[in-house]
Amino acid sequence: MHEPFQTPIPTQWIGPIRLSGNVVDGEEVEVPLATYETPLWPSVKRGSKISRLVEGGIRATLVDDRMTRSVYFEAPDAGAAYRVAQELDSRRDDLQAVVAGASRFARLIDLHFQYAGNLLFVRFDFTTGDASGHNMVTLAADNLMPWILQEYPELRYGSISGNFCSDKKPTAVNGILGRGKNVVTEMLIPRDVVRRFLKSTPERIADLNTRKNLVGTNLAGGLRSANAHYANMLLAFYLATGQDAANIVEGSQGITTAEVRDGDLYFACNLPNLIVGTVGNGKGAGLEIVEDGLRRLGCREDREPGLNAQRLAVLCAASVFCGELSLLAAQTNPGELMEAHVKIERNR
Repeated sequence: MHEPFQTPIPTQWIGPIRLSGNVVDGEEVEVPLATYETPLWPSVKRGSKISRLVEGGIRATLVDDRMTRSVYFEAPDAGAAYRVAQELDSRRDDLQAVVAGASRFARLIDLHFQYAGNLLFVRFDFTTGDASGHNMVTLAADNLMPWILQEYPELRYGSISGNFCSDKKPTAVNGILGRGKNVVTEMLIPRDVVRRFLKSTPERIADLNTRKNLVGTNLAGGLRSANAHYANMLLAFYLATGQDAANIVEGSQGITTAEVRDGDLYFACNLPNLIVGTVGNGKGAGLEIVEDGLRRLGCREDREPGLNAQRLAVLCAASVFCGELSLLAAQTNPGELMEAHVKIERNR
């Protein structure tokens, strides 16, 4: 068996980004981005500069925090599946007692059911402290299933994963019910700032967002997604902070909003599926660069469980906002995007 080795990815600290909101308020924070697409750094850097030119900077609001695991059972028929679902929904305290015996941090906060013939799909929603929660929710579900089978012997085991979660797949359910941290970032950018530093106008950016991100994505058959390139910033941030990078699949299913308000530009990025954590997933296992980064981000503080991970999610969302704003502004100008790539990548 070959020993694991580290693959170096170029990384830069970008910013600082000015932030306000219900998690990070009144701070300017630099963020690490690990990427081979080097034009991403100056693009996010330009967005971070805009944040420092506006009072309060980027307003980031964390609106939800949950991790999910779905399982499925075989019932004799749909009627039996429905009856069991109704009873399970009324026994949430019993289910939570089972969860508490499996994990110190997992807490059951919701249940959702779907039916397909005689199959019963159960989606468990948990809070998971500072962990992203993949293993924690699976462990909880792994303890819940035998308990349910014992209480309802008419059921048969199906699978510990029923894809109604939905993990690392482009689906609608996560955007509707939530999976991970749901963060909305927004800023009202004065017209003169847009013209001077983004080389564009509020009207051109708003029109491009509607026609490209909304209409163009709809023509392409996008699924709960209307943005220019969330995945670029998400991947760079995830790699730099020790996250499971495959979660950019659902993470990039977000919607960008842009409109003109009294001549200024209102710009917002909605990210309902940010799956990040500050513990677990190999963090604290000798990856000193990740540990140093989390400390520098202020995500290694002595806080209530969950608050460090929520801070990390907000900083990630702010990074996405900066890169999204900068790219859309560039694409309002013919040739600007390609000129930047040629200048930075080919002449590097």
